[in-house]
Amino acid sequence: MRFDVLTLFPEMFGGFLQSSIIHKAREKGLITTNVVNFRDYATDRHRTVDDVPYGGGGGMVLKPEPLFRAVDDLTQGLPRPPILLMSPQGETFTQKKAEQLARNSQLIILCGHYEGFDERIREHLVTEEISIGDYVLTGGELPAMVLIDSISRLVPGVLGNKMSAVTDSFSTGLLEHPHYTRPAEFRGLKVPEILLSGHHARIEKWRREQSLLRTWQRRPDLLQTALLTEEDHLFLKNLSRKADQDD
Repeated sequence: MRFDVLTLFPEMFGGFLQSSIIHKAREKGLITTNVVNFRDYATDRHRTVDDVPYGGGGGMVLKPEPLFRAVDDLTQGLPRPPILLMSPQGETFTQKKAEQLARNSQLIILCGHYEGFDERIREHLVTEEISIGDYVLTGGELPAMVLIDSISRLVPGVLGNKMSAVTDSFSTGLLEHPHYTRPAEFRGLKVPEILLSGHHARIEKWRREQSLLRTWQRRPDLLQTALLTEEDHLFLKNLSRKADQDD
């Protein structure tokens, strides 16, 4: 997987790309990152990338020319990969969206600043706009890092345990079950006996039920679209019945 990031602040990606799983994935050649300062594609002597908006108003708007030139240079006339614009106006980023984007071999990510982008960038350059939430940030760099991190986890070989990405929260449509490790007892707090039993079928059943319980308690909206078995539905029905009795 190759990520090309167009930004005015490439230095922001230094620590992120040199740390943890992303760093190891780059060392193994599992992902490639190319951070480009699109100011380098401005042609005037001041390397101008923004201008005042037509019609007046506050703030500055990013010009189309540098970004179009940068994408042309990255693709060199080849079929263009998905070109993603990080924007609070975009589609909300989800695990399902990460899985969809991970099917590509290359992604180009545009990070904006200032008031916004010239609309021609949105209409004629960008494939889709992505938002990481209903709030506004200074620029698109942090959202771009979120995308790279989330999508990279789905590239085969990036995670040491190939099941990690499969069982992560949202990958199954549910929140992930609780985890425990040694010691079995800490300050009087004990690990659930079932996890020490060695009975794998019972452990898996417990984990599924805990995942359902946690989702029911914290994100019940996810249950509307999750793939649930008859056993899952029965477990949730019993949870609701018990909650009604407690009330």
